[in-house]
Amino acid sequence: MATIVGDEREIVIPPLSDYPLGRRYLRGVRCVHTHLKDEPLSQDDLTDLALLRLDMMAAIGVRDDGLPAHLYVAHLLPFNPEGRTYEVMEPVPFHAFRMDVGAFVEALEEEMGRAMVVEVKDGRERAILVSVSTRPKSEQMDSLEELKRLAVTSDVEVIDVVCQRPGRINPKYLMGEGKLKELVIKGLQKGATMLIFDQELTPTQAREIGEVTELKVIDRTQLILDIFARRARTRAGKVQVELAQLRYLLPKLTGKGTAMSRLMGGIGGRGPGETKLEVDRRRVQARIARLERELKALSQGRVERRKRRKRRGLPIISIVGYTNAGKSTLLNTLTRSSTLVEDRLFATLDTASRRFRFPRERDAVITDTVGFIKNMPGDLKKAFKATLEEMEDADILLHLVDISDPHYEEHIKVVEEILQEIGLDTIPRLLVFNKVDLVDPVVVKNLCRRYNAIPISATRPETLGPLLEALEERLWPEERAEVCS
Repeated sequence: MATIVGDEREIVIPPLSDYPLGRRYLRGVRCVHTHLKDEPLSQDDLTDLALLRLDMMAAIGVRDDGLPAHLYVAHLLPFNPEGRTYEVMEPVPFHAFRMDVGAFVEALEEEMGRAMVVEVKDGRERAILVSVSTRPKSEQMDSLEELKRLAVTSDVEVIDVVCQRPGRINPKYLMGEGKLKELVIKGLQKGATMLIFDQELTPTQAREIGEVTELKVIDRTQLILDIFARRARTRAGKVQVELAQLRYLLPKLTGKGTAMSRLMGGIGGRGPGETKLEVDRRRVQARIARLERELKALSQGRVERRKRRKRRGLPIISIVGYTNAGKSTLLNTLTRSSTLVEDRLFATLDTASRRFRFPRERDAVITDTVGFIKNMPGDLKKAFKATLEEMEDADILLHLVDISDPHYEEHIKVVEEILQEIGLDTIPRLLVFNKVDLVDPVVVKNLCRRYNAIPISATRPETLGPLLEALEERLWPEERAEVCS
């Protein structure tokens, strides 16, 4: 156990890296200081107690003759339905204070363990999801629900969700500083290890929020990049993800350490040279340049493979769609292959191409691409441009939609917008509604008529007949015309 001792002027709290949060419910550090006017603990005292997860906060009051007066003590509380964070004990004369502090703290931690929402020993990250937005509430809640699915995909345990709708966005903290501290205290009390913001944080916001709390602070973009980093299997996929991560990181390499930008001295300004921050920035830029060259070489290899496919005269079908729409399942069912399939967002990251034979003895190449998502990070789209170039040679795009998802209309819109953004909206498309076995047949029939879509269930091969006929009609229209004549 450690004790921080303050004087009559201030409390200087040193770095507490030797007493990190996460291993225990409390920090293992106590703070004792003096109040010259024998006044109770201040709000700043109580805020420090809660934000730092101290074992105890105590102030010794001083009488006019300089001797100790009262002792003021506060300690944190286990998670409780009332939402109380701490308890301020009744002040007692300093010399009358009787408490085995070590035993008290040990008993308090045991009680916290029983009341804790999650077990601290669980190796997974434990997160509070945060949304601060002025958008319509329905959009905000839908986005939060998707953020929750992204967190689960990244093996993060979601222990709470906080939704705030301010009059205006705080440029420094996203939310008000007071609300942010309340959020951090709530997270610490519940055993959270990180805060995940649904909105993309600016470098300033990420830095300032990080100054308030020791909890990890990430945003939606970082979470998606983490998922991609976990899912990448091929060399091209790994290069693309690392490139996107570094591009995202580069503008955030600011702030901390800038006060030591250079130590000038001697003739001509000799000094120790560049700081770690500047070296880090240079290294990141050099790594980005190296990865871009490697990605260009990998892209050239894909170009050669596409040329060979074209020389063989095989039509190319690319499956596109919102993440978790069932693209890999459809590829596996059509080609009897075993591409990874999971009921998670971005289960498939790397492009997979398979040869497929139609019932009328015609061959084609079917390509499964990475799923799209709304608010897709710009750096990620740049990094995956080489992969998405695979679709430029497609003769037709199968736009697969999970019709059982209540937000299917928005998903259709997102995919169409991304296709237009990357210049693939001129390629013929075939809209296909998947998972129709999970929707009322009458509703499916009406929606297919409305959208001119083909209904299928990717897990049931017997439903794929109309899709294969439509593909043959689009890919070999002249032969279809001969049959009809």
